[in-house]
Amino acid sequence: MEPPETLHGLYLYCLARSDRLESLEVAGLNGPQPPLLTRVGEIAAVWTPVLLAEFCGPDADSRLQDLAWVGPRACRHEAVVESVMRRSPVLPLRFGTIFSSWARLEGVLLAHHAAIARFLTRVADQEEWAVKGLLDRPMAKQEFYSRKLALEGPHLASLAPGRRYFQESRLRSEADKELGRWLSTVCRNLARDLRNFAADLRERQVRPVTGGSQYQEMIFNWAFMIPKEAVPDFKTRIEAAGARLARTGLVLDCTGPWPPYSFSPALSAEAVP
Repeated sequence: MEPPETLHGLYLYCLARSDRLESLEVAGLNGPQPPLLTRVGEIAAVWTPVLLAEFCGPDADSRLQDLAWVGPRACRHEAVVESVMRRSPVLPLRFGTIFSSWARLEGVLLAHHAAIARFLTRVADQEEWAVKGLLDRPMAKQEFYSRKLALEGPHLASLAPGRRYFQESRLRSEADKELGRWLSTVCRNLARDLRNFAADLRERQVRPVTGGSQYQEMIFNWAFMIPKEAVPDFKTRIEAAGARLARTGLVLDCTGPWPPYSFSPALSAEAVP
C-alpha cells in the first residue's frame, strides 16, 4: 500500500524483507487495525499513521512520561515487531520512531537500502539472546568470609575478644576484595566462553534491579547474536555455569529470542524528535 501524502506522521515499527510479508494480522499501535506495509525494493516498512501531536510538543512530553499511556502502546509495538520476526528477518526500531512524511522515510530507506538489506541477510539465521548477571552481594560476601573463617577459625578462637574482633574485621575486608577480583575473573571468563557460540556480542547498559529481587545488583548485561543451530548448546552452557555460580550468590538470567535491537545499524534517520 502506498501511504497517502496527507498523513500527519508515520510511526515505524520495523523493517523486513519485502518477499516475506504480504499482510499482517496483529493489532497496531492504535487498536485492532493492523499495521501497513510499504515496499521499497527488497525492504518492507511496517508502519501506522499517527497524529504528530501525540508524540511531539509540550503535551506529548508529559504523555510520554505516563506509564498508563506508554505501556500499552509499547506492548503493541513489541507485539508487531515479534509478529514480523516470526516471518522474516527484522530490523526493529525503538518505540516512538516517527517520520513526518513518507518522503522523509523513503529517503532514509533509499539512502541505507544496501546496509539494511545486508543486515536482514545477516540475521536471517541468528537470534538475539540476553544474559544478565544478578548478584546477591550480602550472600556472596558471606560466602567468601566463611571460606576465610574456616581456614583461620582455630587461630581466632584462641585470641582475646578485642583482638579477635579486629582480626575478623580484617578477614571481612580481605573477603570483600577477593569477591571483587572473583567477579572480574568470572565475567571475563564467562564472556569468553559464551562468545564461542556467538556471531557477535554487545555489552549493554547495566541497570538497577527492580521488583524486590534478592539479587540487588546487575553485574553485567550482555546481548549475544547466536546462530540458531548453536542456541541449544548456548543455553546448556548457561545453565551449567548458572548452577555453579548460584552457590556464590551470582545468578545468570538468560532470555530470548528477542528482536535484534542490540545489533541493528544506525540509519541516521531524520525521524521526528
